Amino acid sequence: MSEAVRTTDHDTIRKWVEQRGGTPSVVSATADDDRPGAILRVDFGEREESLEPVEWEKFFRIFDENTLAFLYQDEGDSRFNKFIARDER
Repeated sequence: MSEAVRTTDHDTIRKWVEQRGGTPSVVSATADDDRPGAILRVDFGEREESLEPVEWEKFFRIFDENTLAFLYQDEGDSRFNKFIARDER
């Protein structure tokens, strides 16, 4: 098993997600009148009811506003991914 890679590069994240058939999403329960969902997820396959698909622009706005990094495994068709604080090691 390969190590996880960390990035904040929008193009890298988008390419990785799209290559695996993922959809940028937010957790619906975290949305309120002021924020359209603060917890990001990548939805694969059949859509989960708790997730709301969002456009890439909105996804990356939330990503940057929350100073997140994307941790992922780039081996084969692995879908391992996690959003972490940029300063987390």
